[in-house]
Amino acid sequence: MSKNRLTILAAGLYIWLNLYACDISANLPLRNNPPARSSSGGESVAEDESATHSDSEEARLRKEIVAYAKKQLGKPYKYAGKDPKGFDCSGLTGYVMKKFDIQLSGSSRTQVNDGKKVKIDESQPGDLIFFKRSPDSEIFHVAMVVANSDKGIEVIHSTQRGVVVDNITNNDYWAPKIFAARNVVP
Repeated sequence: MSKNRLTILAAGLYIWLNLYACDISANLPLRNNPPARSSSGGESVAEDESATHSDSEEARLRKEIVAYAKKQLGKPYKYAGKDPKGFDCSGLTGYVMKKFDIQLSGSSRTQVNDGKKVKIDESQPGDLIFFKRSPDSEIFHVAMVVANSDKGIEVIHSTQRGVVVDNITNNDYWAPKIFAARNVVP
């Protein structure tokens, strides 16, 4: 198991202990957790709690991914570049995700098949956004979501300007070229 995953597990355990230790130290009954019971799918209700726990782990992982991507801000653009000496768009996304043991294909045209499809307006930090010049053209660019709010979708990507953050939904160049979003975070 990687050091990052162990850190995430330890942080999750710490949060869980703190949530329940507060109940114990205050001499209050533990949260009213119903006993595990089977549903029609054979899963126990207690699994809902672990799903919430893993959701928080996923949110933490997404924040770490974005923070690491932001460390690449200002790095130069380089055609076919895949390291901090110079990145192209897919080189940046691949480099960042590799740090978190997430393997991506080598180009934006193939990364569009990695992970699972998500609605663009529901994309989360760490998800990838893909761009086409026209509906009939091929994918030509990929960017990573930094934030998705009522102010628009902010991404980090490598462009001719180097690695930068842009609000793509409020940008006359990028907005009409948005094609798809993919969740590649496990």
